[in-house]
Amino acid sequence: MTYCVGLLLDSGVVMLSDTRTNAGFDNIACFRKMFVFETPGERAMALLTAGNLAVTQTVVAKLRHEIAREDPARSIMLAPSMLQVAEIVGRTLNGVYVDTDSRMQRGEVSASATMLLGGQRLGGQLRLFLIYPEGNFIEATEDTPYLQIGEHKYGKPILDRVVRPSTSLEAGRKAVLISMDSTLRSNLSVGMPLDLVTIRRDEHRVATRERIEPGDPAFAAMSDAWSRALREGFANLP
Repeated sequence: MTYCVGLLLDSGVVMLSDTRTNAGFDNIACFRKMFVFETPGERAMALLTAGNLAVTQTVVAKLRHEIAREDPARSIMLAPSMLQVAEIVGRTLNGVYVDTDSRMQRGEVSASATMLLGGQRLGGQLRLFLIYPEGNFIEATEDTPYLQIGEHKYGKPILDRVVRPSTSLEAGRKAVLISMDSTLRSNLSVGMPLDLVTIRRDEHRVATRERIEPGDPAFAAMSDAWSRALREGFANLP
């Protein structure tokens, strides 16, 4: 399994994913779940994936194939809006899902997968989508400025309490990392390293891109500080 989260803020988007793939107790592996597509100054997008690894890797491979073919109707790097990028990703995901699901059902293996797509192109709006295996999608809004896929329940409470559209990118970075830390502590199917990217509104380029490795001192210090704050807050409750 995995956990991925994206924030849609007034100042930009923040997107974070883990890298653990779990195909059983004795088959734990590390695979990248974040894929960045960028033409600096023209568009910047990040795609996060959760679910069946064969499906998500095939989708990304097909998207890259169409980018190389430079077909405006199929390339996410030539689509004139983020909405059309989401439609291309949705069609591709659904096609792979339908093709794979009937074969995998015989082995009682799920072919389901979901994706988060966030970014902006020149002349368009900054947007964040959650794309389902059926090819349809929902979009982050001012009322719900974040989206999650994978093992989302452990990291949701902190997002509900602190994330607002007006949240700064740095505070958003902190929020998604604490959300991930809560998930790491509660679910063994989610694991490090972590991939984190930020895209500032109207810059049309990736602002920051990080790989956070196990034992990272800054992440460990944040985790310890959050644990202390929770313990102190609990102790001070009336």
